[in-house]
Amino acid sequence: MSDIPLHEFLGLHFDRPDKGERVAEVVLPVAPNALGFTGSLHGGAIATLVDLACALAAARASHFDPSKESLVTADMHVRYLGRPRADEVLARAEVVKIGRQLITVECRVLGGENDDGSEHVVAIADFSMMIVPLRTPIDPSVGSEPGDPEL
Repeated sequence: MSDIPLHEFLGLHFDRPDKGERVAEVVLPVAPNALGFTGSLHGGAIATLVDLACALAAARASHFDPSKESLVTADMHVRYLGRPRADEVLARAEVVKIGRQLITVECRVLGGENDDGSEHVVAIADFSMMIVPLRTPIDPSVGSEPGDPEL
């Protein structure tokens, strides 16, 4: 997988799940590159975090052939529920269903603890990816290899 400048800019980091694993986790630091003009975590940064976590879960759980196919985001709905209470947020994505072409994933973005010690939910999302034939990159200078997932 090639490096993605937006993911690097936001400081996203993760461990690649094992093949067949249905859960993936990605961490986003609550840092200046991820903040909006009000000083709060930007909704676009959260959506990018969700997109990557869900894509990782779908890619590792699915049966797609990376030499012939790719996974692309088909639909994403994010509900923003609160501000983080920690210096980083964690997106935990879990595959709900794997169809022939569509993979459905749910995701929770967690950031710190509530007063009662429970996990503080920053956002929840539902997400789907579609398995499609490989495509030529829009920018040929990107240098992606055939079979690279579009994460």
